[in-house]
Amino acid sequence: MEILIWSGFLLLVCGILALDLGVLNKNDHVIGFREALRWTGVWVTVSMLFMVAVYFLYGNHVGGLGLGPEPLDGGSAAVLYLTGYLVEYSLSVDNIFVIALIIAAFRVPRLYQHRLLFWGILGALVLRGVMIGAGTALIRQFTWMIYVFGGILILSAVKMALSKDDESFDPNDSRIVRWAKRFYPVAPKMDGSRFFVQLDDGRRAMTPLFLVLLLIESTDVLFAVDSIPAVFAVTTDPFLVFTSNIFAIMGLRSLYFALAGMLGRFHHLKHSLVVLMAFIGVKMLASHQVHIAPGVSLGIIALILGAGIGASLAFPLSAEELAKHNDRHLGATPEPPPDAGEATERP
Repeated sequence: MEILIWSGFLLLVCGILALDLGVLNKNDHVIGFREALRWTGVWVTVSMLFMVAVYFLYGNHVGGLGLGPEPLDGGSAAVLYLTGYLVEYSLSVDNIFVIALIIAAFRVPRLYQHRLLFWGILGALVLRGVMIGAGTALIRQFTWMIYVFGGILILSAVKMALSKDDESFDPNDSRIVRWAKRFYPVAPKMDGSRFFVQLDDGRRAMTPLFLVLLLIESTDVLFAVDSIPAVFAVTTDPFLVFTSNIFAIMGLRSLYFALAGMLGRFHHLKHSLVVLMAFIGVKMLASHQVHIAPGVSLGIIALILGAGIGASLAFPLSAEELAKHNDRHLGATPEPPPDAGEATERP
């Protein structure tokens, strides 16, 4: 019965993605701010409706859910799902910032960003599933792995706190880009939303847009090293970890289009993410000595994130500082010139 629950969820995800790309967004188009907000609302609503499903599934122990090493009733499972979703969704904000840097560096036209991020999210779902499965197996086999995950989060918090906001991104310095160009030809410029093209000499080559996709996938793996242990600090139940993570990631694309141009207005949110990861890391290190109720953890996490958002609104950047931030991190022009992609061909 449990395999049916997992299969049903995967079919639900595949159905939503097929409806998204195959019907609702079949044609490439520019995603405006209002449309992005609507889709963000849709994804959040779907995620919360699934939380209701979690309540009934665990409340009735359908397929043995809630009867494992971590016994759970419907209410507790719903709170843990919501907490895991909130943690992953909030940590995705930093991921959005890096995606914006990559897209600006390659000067990807806005017309093709939606399809690019669709495939990026699809790849992230597969990678997250593998990493969550491995993490669950490690924690169940070696209970001390919870301390390793806690240490990773604390180190990540320190690294984020010490990172400089003015660090620039050069795609040619990326190991992923150098590795890809070494083993496969790269077209001199983009060709619409296509990832592969045929060159004049007959060779098949990847487009700069595919290099962007590779970079997005690789950065998601790096962020998953932080976010997945963070969700394991909330619960070790694999179904709750997986579903909360997947729904948060599925909403990442619309959140990008809604927030990419507004990240400078939430400049203090980074400090909240530092505190959030540090709190979760300490919680994991002390998990065998101190028990924090799921509702209390949810309240603390919401308070930390709310403080960052409130501080950003109360102490905004000046218009000049905001303009410098956007020019530095998001690029000066949303659309590329005709020779876009040439930067990826420099030795």
